Amino acid sequence: MVGKFWQPARPRKKRRQTRRDRWLSRTKWYGLPVLGVLIGTWATLRFSLLAPNPPVNPEDVCDIFREHTVWYDYASDSQARWGTPIATQMAFVYYESSFRSHAQPPRTRLWGFIPWSRPSTAYGYAQALDPAWREYLAANGDGLFTVRTDMEYALDFVGWYNHLTNRQLDIPFHSPRRLYLAYHEGRGGYARKTYARKPTVTALAKRVQNRAFRYDNQLKSCEQEFQCWHWYQFWPFCG
Repeated sequence: MVGKFWQPARPRKKRRQTRRDRWLSRTKWYGLPVLGVLIGTWATLRFSLLAPNPPVNPEDVCDIFREHTVWYDYASDSQARWGTPIATQMAFVYYESSFRSHAQPPRTRLWGFIPWSRPSTAYGYAQALDPAWREYLAANGDGLFTVRTDMEYALDFVGWYNHLTNRQLDIPFHSPRRLYLAYHEGRGGYARKTYARKPTVTALAKRVQNRAFRYDNQLKSCEQEFQCWHWYQFWPFCG
């Protein structure tokens, strides 16, 4: 006698179909979050954990480029495109971020001990502010991998910003002090001479100029090393 709760077994094909439908349903629910986690992990590895360390000897631009040779290519490309000398670009980065790819201003403290907001949106090698960076992206292409933590785009940003400063304020490229004042204060601030009330800023601009001149003298003794380092480059067809 058959029990009243007995039911005939479902055909094997139907069971397989049900299992497949269940996995498809789970994929729809969990697939996108998992994909997001994978993309986030990849981005972290690409732009944070794999970022190059600051140079061991940042006082000598020749040693900087020997350690990070591709940085010379980036600075040279920026100079060719926008006009700011290589040494001036590197002096800007020295004082803006100490060559740290993810540099940010320290957070303020709420009630003296709770980490709070940052005083500005400056970020990356060049400490580009959000509005200026958005303007740069709009003018030069908003690429997925165009980020402030990549030296290639940081140096291009410095060159682009100084190019506009040169055009709008007629500040020559051979005046790192004045270029940096306009970079730090903004072109509008420079025009209003806001730096005149900020002795720490004017002193910093003077140090930027001194370092730019020092880097330039150092580079004269070693630049050919970096102009002929690719396998397809050889003297006298490089540099």
